[in-house]
Amino acid sequence: MRRVLFLVAAVVLAVLGSGSAVRGGDVTYDGRSLIINGQRKIVFSGSIHYPRSTPEMWPSLIAKAKEGGLDAIETYVFWNAHEPQPGHYDFSGGHDIVRFIKEVQAQGLYACLRIGPFIQSEWSYGGLPFWLHDIPGIVFRSDNEPFKVHMQNFTAKVVSMMKSENLYASQGGPIILSQIENEYGTVQKAYGQEGLAYVQWAAQMAEGLQTGVPWVMCKQNNAPGHVINSCNGMKCGQTFVGPNSPNKPSIWTENWTTRYRVYGEDAPIRSAEDIAFHVTLFIVAKNGSFVNYYMYHGGTNFGRTASAFVTTSYYDQAPLDEYGLTTQPKWGHLKELHAAIQLCSTPLLSGVQVNFYLGPQQQAYIFNAVSGECAAFLINNDSRNAASVPFRNASYDLPPMSISILPDCKNVAFNTAKVSTQYTARTMGRGEVLDAADMWQEFTEAIPNFDSTSTRSETLLEQMNTTKDSSDYLWYTLRLQHESSDTQTILDVSSLGHALHAFVNGQAVGSVQGSHKNPRFKFETSVSLSKGINNVSLLSVMVGMPDSGAFLENRAAGLRTVMIRDKQDNNDFTNDSWGYQIGLQGETSQIYTEQGSSQVRWKKFSVAGNPLTWYKTRVDAPPGDVPVALNLASMGKGEAWVNGRSIGRYWPSYRTPNGSAQTWYNVPRSFLKPAGNLLVLQEEKGGNPLQVSLDTVSISQVCGHVTASHLAPVSSWTEHNQRYKNPAKVSGRRPKVQLACPSKSKISRISFASYGTPLGNCRNSLAVGTCHSQNSKAVVEEACLGKMKCSIPVSERRFGGDPCPAKAKSLMVVAECR
Repeated sequence: MRRVLFLVAAVVLAVLGSGSAVRGGDVTYDGRSLIINGQRKIVFSGSIHYPRSTPEMWPSLIAKAKEGGLDAIETYVFWNAHEPQPGHYDFSGGHDIVRFIKEVQAQGLYACLRIGPFIQSEWSYGGLPFWLHDIPGIVFRSDNEPFKVHMQNFTAKVVSMMKSENLYASQGGPIILSQIENEYGTVQKAYGQEGLAYVQWAAQMAEGLQTGVPWVMCKQNNAPGHVINSCNGMKCGQTFVGPNSPNKPSIWTENWTTRYRVYGEDAPIRSAEDIAFHVTLFIVAKNGSFVNYYMYHGGTNFGRTASAFVTTSYYDQAPLDEYGLTTQPKWGHLKELHAAIQLCSTPLLSGVQVNFYLGPQQQAYIFNAVSGECAAFLINNDSRNAASVPFRNASYDLPPMSISILPDCKNVAFNTAKVSTQYTARTMGRGEVLDAADMWQEFTEAIPNFDSTSTRSETLLEQMNTTKDSSDYLWYTLRLQHESSDTQTILDVSSLGHALHAFVNGQAVGSVQGSHKNPRFKFETSVSLSKGINNVSLLSVMVGMPDSGAFLENRAAGLRTVMIRDKQDNNDFTNDSWGYQIGLQGETSQIYTEQGSSQVRWKKFSVAGNPLTWYKTRVDAPPGDVPVALNLASMGKGEAWVNGRSIGRYWPSYRTPNGSAQTWYNVPRSFLKPAGNLLVLQEEKGGNPLQVSLDTVSISQVCGHVTASHLAPVSSWTEHNQRYKNPAKVSGRRPKVQLACPSKSKISRISFASYGTPLGNCRNSLAVGTCHSQNSKAVVEEACLGKMKCSIPVSERRFGGDPCPAKAKSLMVVAECR
């Protein structure tokens, strides 16, 4: 028996559009949605960060986002990248945010600018330039005048740049939203009244810049005034408390498409089905009208930009992977979702909403527009069991944890749990293997001792305040007199992280590392001291700066205590006389560049496994235009440069519990010339460069699997009014396996095809089941071989008859692309 949960009064566009709307030039909003150029919108957006890709990649990434059904591109603004020193700005090359926004505009998409300027984003120091740390009396992200002055200056500069290029929607540009601050609600309590005052100030400051478009504060339930509070997370359809004013729309600024990966931990993966379910739920249950995927393309943390323990590859399982290739079925399934939601936009945005229970864990959300259009969303919240539910004199089968979308309240256009789009497999093609010893040269870092250092202190210095983020490395050197006849002693070091390499009298005595969850560690090892003068050299290594938390300016790293114990004494050297060297000699000499490389004496490659060794060679670019990746599986830990440009930190020796690690590192084509590219590896732990290779990245295999119960592609729904003139024509369309190879490649081989009851799925091993049409492969080959894309309906007639009457059948195909 259906029960009415509640009835929402008629929501009529003409009523909502008057009185309570907040004006912002061509962008307004009210309690239902953004209103852009006078039209109410459901906006699908995706995060693409300009510094995590290259200008040469931007057009393709944005084009694929648009093809995937997005309306907008969202990006943070990276303060420390743009203002590395006070008043010295860099908006060139990969930091050219104006060029990026103009590319978004050129492709007909909106832009959402998350200025912050604190951004977190698993980015070094949360995007704050480290020089802020040295300003007297500063307290980050608080009602603190020194911080507010610099924050306002940078925010105003960014706004001024956008205005000067007419990039705000109020000027005819693409920017429809801006964000000030970032997830401040997670730390505000720590600042007390200073935090509350800061939120008020930040909102007033931002609105005073008069951009003509609305401002957003994410994870900020008390967003002041006209600033819109928004949700971040994976399940905002369930967790979002809602706008803090009835005149503000429901906005989801970060729908996490996966999670970022850290060294030593397994990579979390989120399914396309789960994302689609929660997007749909947010739209219908929370009246959501703006959803941004974080990330849509994650990209690469080039150089030293990743925050502590975060891998160089960022959100590789997003709809567009690190290299800009589509991740299927995530990209395609969300594209179908966007199309289905847009078919319902009129009743969603201007209709009467009625909700019913259809069962204990099943609901129907119905939206009836004044024009007569109707859209329904049938929800099964049971995560284990499918459900058959009655709705308007018909029965609908709902898989576990799924939502069916009925744009005409009758025919199902999309179900969040039924994936009809193809699956793809990314292949790393073996390229040139740099396995000849005479290809490589090496340069060994000198181990500094106390006498060779110039910076001195009578205590252990904090690392970040000493290096000023100019290097991951800080040498702590100690000279000590050892008079005991006992040469065996214990070196005992405690550190705030992240890793340590210890040397005594120039010889390596051990290494240790922390973890993302616990960067602090202790190091104890037995060492042999000579009678007389001994030199202890401790290389403290940071693997990225912290990126979040209250009072970030007070965070510390580096060594905290150093003890040397023998049978007679426990000697505490923490407050002894220490000498310091910032960075490595190779860094100071920039031996990863052509000029710097020529200034040092390189030796022939000798033997693999030596710590603190630089390696260089020359390598040619692979032919073609597919993405390129450097395979560093044989290396330990360090950083890599191609033609003087850092492709990021590498650490393949730090494996996760399941034994995996990032082994391939993105080398953008724009970093390469056809031949003679300078490749330099800075190795800390002692890897083997003779197994390094420069490989290619491609989609070499595609797989499709649909059953008779699957839905025809949403593209089968033609023009808007046709849905109502002849809905039977829509419902009669058959589901299809649709396959498509990447551009410039064609289907070269059908490696598996079965119409019947094939076993397995596109995610794992496949096999022919007890029911199988013998001509499956021939039918598919005729339809697909030699083509870039093909479509095969699931039809008995197509395959020459029914191989097993009365059984539910499906079609599974695996094809190879070349």
